Amino acid sequence: MSAPAAGWRLLVHDQLPSTADLIRERAEDGEAERLAILARRQTAGRGTHGRVWHSPEGNLYLSVLLRPDAAAREVPQWSLLAAVALHEALAPHAGPGLALKWPNDLLLDGAKCAGILSEAALDAAGRLAWLSFGFGVNLAFAPEVPGRRTAALPLPSLAPEEAAFAIMASLDRWRAVREEWGFGAIREAWLARGHGAGDALTVTARGILHHGCFEGLDETGALRLRTATGLETVTAGEVNP
Repeated sequence: MSAPAAGWRLLVHDQLPSTADLIRERAEDGEAERLAILARRQTAGRGTHGRVWHSPEGNLYLSVLLRPDAAAREVPQWSLLAAVALHEALAPHAGPGLALKWPNDLLLDGAKCAGILSEAALDAAGRLAWLSFGFGVNLAFAPEVPGRRTAALPLPSLAPEEAAFAIMASLDRWRAVREEWGFGAIREAWLARGHGAGDALTVTARGILHHGCFEGLDETGALRLRTATGLETVTAGEVNP
């Protein structure tokens, strides 16, 4: 079996309530960045917007800790970086049909196969104290999600540890790209893997439905939607199934 990318520390647990909760505890205790926590099962896994993340053994439940020198407003950009890294890590094992859905889902032939939970805390100066990403990937099983189609990677399934190693290495690569070329390079990489120009989308933002056509991402990573009333910019929301 491979080993974590240089500088990463991977802790593997047979069972946890939530890898996201444990990574938060470690972050608040001052743990250095590039810590990764993997659980073979979760008893209280969670996704975005407080949703339950069903966690049968065989899938990936991985949370990672970063401490980038960044302003709070850059968290959405780092979330898009994590999405690009996840796509790159899984693409060799997924075959065609793997695509990103703004802001934090990975689809296989239009069905959800992975999601990313982003969490952060600020320091006294209002900059990022820490940033974590929780990756949930349907490696072997596709638990039902109300109102959504789900999918797992094609068999033979990737082992959770191997998937974790690939994600850690991919995060390092895209972090280096961002440091050298800026967020614009991440934005272009996301667009090459995400919605197509003109795709019809329905987006929920602050409880309101927005219907329109995808017109890319702006320079901050916000979604641009052409609606019947003009061009709207959505900074936080969710593209409906």
